[in-house]
Amino acid sequence: MTAPARVSAGAVTQYAVLDALLAGAYASGMPVDEALRHGDFGIGCCDRLGSEVVILEGRAFACTVDAPPHEMTGTDILPFADLCLEPPVPAVPTGPVDLPGLTALVENATVSRNLFHSVRVDGYFRAVRVRATRREHFPLRPLAEVASEQVESVLTDLEGTLVGFWAPAIYQGIAVAGLHLHFLAADRSAGGHVLDLTVDRGALAVGAFARFTLVLPTDPGFLASELTHDDDHRIVAVEGGAARPPDDQR
Repeated sequence: MTAPARVSAGAVTQYAVLDALLAGAYASGMPVDEALRHGDFGIGCCDRLGSEVVILEGRAFACTVDAPPHEMTGTDILPFADLCLEPPVPAVPTGPVDLPGLTALVENATVSRNLFHSVRVDGYFRAVRVRATRREHFPLRPLAEVASEQVESVLTDLEGTLVGFWAPAIYQGIAVAGLHLHFLAADRSAGGHVLDLTVDRGALAVGAFARFTLVLPTDPGFLASELTHDDDHRIVAVEGGAARPPDDQR
C-alpha cells in the first residue's frame, strides 16, 4: 500500500528508551557522528544527562547549565536521541500562541495520531522557559531525581527555533508521548528542554512519519535492567512544565 503524499518516506530513528533514563540506565550512548547518519534534525541529551541537545540542519548543539550552547564533536555521546531527515513540508504562520495553543496547532496538523511527527517552529518568542541538567556521576541516579535539581531559565524577547517530535500515546515510555520540544536561540546564546513558552509570531512545519526505528543500548547496565513502564505521571513530572506562564517569572 502506498503511503499518503504527506507521509515522509524516511524514518524517525531513536536511540534508547525513555524508561531507561527513568531507571538510571544511561551509562552508554550513540556517538554524534553516528547519530547524524540517521538524520539532520532532532533532539536528545548529552553524556550522563549533562545537557539538552538540539540537532538542527545537520549540526548538534549541547545546551548546558552554565554556558551558552556549543556545537558537539563527532565523538560526543548521546544516551538518548530522536532524529530524522527533516522533511520538506511547508511552514504555516502560528500567530501569537502559548504552549497549549501550540500543542493544539501541532495536533491539528498531524496526519494521524498513530504516526510520529517532526515539529519545527521558527519565530520570535516573547518568553521560553527551558531547563538543563547537570552531568551525573556514578552511580547514576534515575532521571526523576536528576530533574528535581534541574536548572531552569526564562529566555525573553529573542528569535529562535523549536525542534522536536510529536509521538503517539501508545509509545509512552519508549518515547515521550505527545509533544516534546527543545529550543535553540538564533544567535546560539541559549537553549534547552522546553517547559513553557509564549510565541509572538512563528512559522510551524509538521512532518509525518510511518517508520520508526529503535536502536537499543548494549552496555551491561541496560542489559541487566528489566524495564517496566509504570504510571505516566513519572514522565509528565519529568518532561512537563508547571502551569504558570513564563511571563510570571520575568
